[in-house]
Amino acid sequence: MGRKILFITSDQQRYDTLGCNGGTLARTPVLDQLAADGYRYERAHPQSVVCMPSRSTIITGQHPSTHGVWMNGVALPVDAPSVATVLHDNGYRTALVGKPHFEPFLDPFARFVENRFATQALAGLHRGFEHFETAAHGALGPLHYSRWLAANHPEAVGMFYQVLDMSLEVSAAGGGETGAPQVHDNAVPREWYHTDWVADRTISWLDSVGADYDWFCWMSFPDPHHPWDPPASELGRIDWRDVALPDGYIEDARGREAVLDAKPRHWRAWYDGRLVSNYEAPANWVPATLTADQVREVNARNAIECELIDEAIGRVMASIAKRGWADDVDVIFTTDHGELQGDFGLLFKGPYHVDGLMRIPLIWRPAPATGALPASITRPVGLVDLAPTFCAIAGVAASDWMEGAALPVDDDDADRRGFQRVLTEWDSELFGVDVHLRTITRDGWTCSAYQPGFSHDGTEGELYDLVDDPLQQVNRWNDESMGSLRSDLLADLWDHQPQMHSPLRRVEAPV
Repeated sequence: MGRKILFITSDQQRYDTLGCNGGTLARTPVLDQLAADGYRYERAHPQSVVCMPSRSTIITGQHPSTHGVWMNGVALPVDAPSVATVLHDNGYRTALVGKPHFEPFLDPFARFVENRFATQALAGLHRGFEHFETAAHGALGPLHYSRWLAANHPEAVGMFYQVLDMSLEVSAAGGGETGAPQVHDNAVPREWYHTDWVADRTISWLDSVGADYDWFCWMSFPDPHHPWDPPASELGRIDWRDVALPDGYIEDARGREAVLDAKPRHWRAWYDGRLVSNYEAPANWVPATLTADQVREVNARNAIECELIDEAIGRVMASIAKRGWADDVDVIFTTDHGELQGDFGLLFKGPYHVDGLMRIPLIWRPAPATGALPASITRPVGLVDLAPTFCAIAGVAASDWMEGAALPVDDDDADRRGFQRVLTEWDSELFGVDVHLRTITRDGWTCSAYQPGFSHDGTEGELYDLVDDPLQQVNRWNDESMGSLRSDLLADLWDHQPQMHSPLRRVEAPV
């Protein structure tokens, strides 16, 4: 009997939402304790800041340019490599409970197999998971949670925010007390909400596993991704009127717009409502209309959702302890990408490679029986490193198709094994607008090179000093004194960029 693995993901959660990462709004004692007992990564980045490419990186251990899921709506092939398959082939029981999103959810003709597991009661091994039970952000769609809610509590189906409008576009409807977009008062009882459902179904599966088996369980919460509609019974946890504005929100409109104007042109165009280049943001919403109070209410509801996740994790951990497994379980917690959440006067996500989206929480609490010493790791790591980490925990060799390396256990280990940089990429086409950028984070700098597209000619970019400018409000790309550093970072970026599946050409930015 070896080490068991509980892998926990949330969806679209910022680094600074956890108390162990300096967050002060949400109370997250369970995750804070896991961090105190294990490894906390201070500079973990996704390889894409949108759901499907990022989740495909987690399961394959590959960059989006390699696995080919270059934007939301592009499905990961069913026969793509999967770390769950590696573990299953080495004797692990395997399960995924919650949000998978390796294939599109909007699927009226049931083209994608993952949407048929609930509607057609499919069973059997899928991407290496012997148990596959799905949920997303609401009460509709071809998922197990949706069907469970409709069958057992049909009166609750209409309580959730309706994510799509009558044109099947992302809804811009606002709610709550400020009219903030994608905010909604949800009358669903907490015990019927998808956060507790995911925990309940995880516990149920764990209870079905024999005591002597090793297992890999991916528990995937749909929150705190918008819409922000936690159970209304929980809204009293945090009064949005008492919420401080985030550091990244620039209250003065002129100052905010000056910062946006110094970034590549699609930033200001989206802010003004002239251009939509990001998925899952309402096409009919103009970010310039976002008010300070709306930012406060969004942040309050987001924090409530984070608290509910933390409490749900605590219930699962208690169940694991009850089974006698507490000393033998490695726990890894992370998310697929972040959320702007008011930074620069913006919400949601898109081709904006700044910390709100790129810096994510990552905690690894090794099994207590290993006697691992807690550490905070400051060197850059990525979600691409998770698959080989799972293999290392299981004591099996990482597959040669994995592009990352097992996560370092301290900074000395990171330095010995060459954790110097992390890459993030973006490609998208939406409403005739295409955006392409490649980013490297290294030595306390983030450098993004834009390739030709609808808004960019290939000469634009972003360069931020993460030490002196942690909010990334001063773009140093065109600073002549940064020419040598920029050239070095770009050379390193292109030297380590995986071969691209999409037909993009490399463009050298002028020095």
